[in-house]
Amino acid sequence: MQRRQSSKHSKHVHDSNQTDLSAWRKERSIDTEKTVQNQQSPSDDSEHNSLEKALRFFEKVQDRVSLKKSEVLQKHLSTVESIGLQRGLPPEAFDTLLTVALSGKLADTVNTRLLKSLVPASVIPETSVVSSVSWLCVSKCTGSIQLLFLRWLITMFDFIDHKEQLHALYGFFFSFLYDDKLCPYACHVLYLLTRKENVKPFRVRRLLDLQAKTGMQPHLQALLSLYKLFCPELVNITLPGKSKTYFKNSEAPWKAAINTVRRRNQANSPVSQALCLGTAQPQSRKRKWNTQLIVPVSSANAQNLVGNREKNCVDLYSTIESFPVEQLQTFTQLLENIHCLEFPSQMGSVLANPLLLHYMNCIKDESIYLRLYYWMGQTLQEECTWCVVENNQYEQEFKDFLEIIYKAECFLQEGFSSCEEFLCRSLPLWDGLCCRSQILRLVSWMPLSSFSEMKSQICDPLAQLFFTSSLYFKCSVLECLKELLQNWLNRHVVQLDSGSDNQFHSLNTTLSGLVNGIAELIHFVGWISTVALRLENNCTFLLYFILDFYEIVCDMYLKYNLPLLIMPPAGVFYPALLSMDSVSLNHLCYIMYRYRANLVAAKENELNKKKTQQFKFSSQTYQEYNQYVIAMVGCLWTSSAFQKDDHPQGVRLDEELLKKTGVQEFKNSFNIVYHPAMMGYAILFLQQACPDDTTFNFSLIKGKKWNWYLEYLYAQGLKGLKLFVESSINRVSQASQNKAGNVEV
Repeated sequence: MQRRQSSKHSKHVHDSNQTDLSAWRKERSIDTEKTVQNQQSPSDDSEHNSLEKALRFFEKVQDRVSLKKSEVLQKHLSTVESIGLQRGLPPEAFDTLLTVALSGKLADTVNTRLLKSLVPASVIPETSVVSSVSWLCVSKCTGSIQLLFLRWLITMFDFIDHKEQLHALYGFFFSFLYDDKLCPYACHVLYLLTRKENVKPFRVRRLLDLQAKTGMQPHLQALLSLYKLFCPELVNITLPGKSKTYFKNSEAPWKAAINTVRRRNQANSPVSQALCLGTAQPQSRKRKWNTQLIVPVSSANAQNLVGNREKNCVDLYSTIESFPVEQLQTFTQLLENIHCLEFPSQMGSVLANPLLLHYMNCIKDESIYLRLYYWMGQTLQEECTWCVVENNQYEQEFKDFLEIIYKAECFLQEGFSSCEEFLCRSLPLWDGLCCRSQILRLVSWMPLSSFSEMKSQICDPLAQLFFTSSLYFKCSVLECLKELLQNWLNRHVVQLDSGSDNQFHSLNTTLSGLVNGIAELIHFVGWISTVALRLENNCTFLLYFILDFYEIVCDMYLKYNLPLLIMPPAGVFYPALLSMDSVSLNHLCYIMYRYRANLVAAKENELNKKKTQQFKFSSQTYQEYNQYVIAMVGCLWTSSAFQKDDHPQGVRLDEELLKKTGVQEFKNSFNIVYHPAMMGYAILFLQQACPDDTTFNFSLIKGKKWNWYLEYLYAQGLKGLKLFVESSINRVSQASQNKAGNVEV
């Protein structure tokens, strides 16, 4: 949708409209704005008049005025501070106040207070920022005011309505690198402004000279990393690949005021939320994701490009002008303009825009990821509700932000490294309650390559919370780890499908790391599952989530082409085998059936392939499987589990001890008729097969009735039991099948 341009609109309305450009946003109703104007109170009019008087005073200031001796200056300065810090200043106030603060007409005390009160109610005109930068050229203000202005510019960068004229001042900001005090903040401004055309050899040399002089400073590393992504041939040094917090927090003097203005605007009316920063949806009081999630006007040539497209829609590749992302609405537009699309300065606006996520996924531009990771890492670190005490009251807003990140990760089918770092830092401090669902979802997208390295930061805090929390939390963690395993395996399959044979051969070392990482995860889940079942008295609900995890594990070889199979620990297998719930028993039967299919396939491939395979299943895996199968067959079919189960943690018991229990026919206690999980089916079967017998004599289920009983169980939906019986029992003990017709039960 092309934006409507009208020179008749006032400057404030025009700027407000320009920020309302998200592809998925509905057009505003003008009537709602009129309603807000009609609802303005007399106090608002009084403050507006006071602000106008203050602005006229500062416009006429010529000579240096003493703050202590001038009551008029004190009055108007207090007015600006009060309105700016409580309500925010209108766009037309910034030109005057920035000029006064940077022209050196007043003392630094006054200039500092003015700069700290410059909080916008809506947007900041780019022309005001550009004119204020021009005052830095004449050296009228002191170095401390210059530094404070750069910090203000960084903090308010997202509020500026346009960026093109600022981009034209790139060289001027680059000159600040020569000042040791201003250099870190100048690098931050340059980081926000840098485009590919800004990367020049002389600038790279200057940064390298500074690095040689001062060492590897984070702010220099950030700018060099961005330069290297745009022009790798110009930056020939090795930079640390892991992202980090490159810049110091610049927003401290204004953060509280921004939050106050945000909350006040939201409290007034729904319309004020829409007017604030041009968003038509209820907004967070947080600047970082409040403005960054909105696609801004990032291009001054937007109007020209619209006009050119109306005149000539055919020659798309003849123009060097970039397509403004604020006009991107459909997938067709994305395909037509993908060659000339330029991302906005606010990289966070990508997260909630599916079209920009499509573009990000197709282009694979590392600079895009670098910008996004920096912004996201800073935001997560500063706004975490359990790491920063003052953020506790804004938990819901932080939840919404984490939810947006999670949805973006699902869309891209990969996790963000900045989220990984945030989890590693914050999980040791997490109470398991705040933003529980969102945090566990982010854990499920942890990158595979780093799981082993981050084991102490991720696994240990989760384990501590897991053992001391409720049953529901335990199930939530298990579901999260199941999704984590699923995401890793899916990623592995995609890499195999997209690569050639040669590429696969070159990935052998990484495949080894993949196998080791997944094995560590499975062993970790097995350990916490065993302990959890003991703590929760083998709860059926908990067992469901555990078996759900192992349903993925048992099929990794055939379904995901991963040369790895790990059997569940005895602390999981036997509670499932002896469970009083038929769903759990049926689930276990299906899992064992899939284990058998995978192991048989692996053995056949190993025998058929002449070339030595890099990965082979250990004999211990086959041994554990055989022990479990013997135990299951002994329980469910041959009634010999107490005699033949040779697993160290199995159910084998001395016959003399079993006799002391006083249980008659104890050998049959866990076959498919007497098993506590199957006894209900046996009763229902007898009611149909022997309606005259009211004693529920289970010994009647023999001979043909045994086979009928099996068919009855299969008809009740016990497909896992059917697959296990037809695959494993017939092969393990053919004689037992013949004996089934005459078995005494």
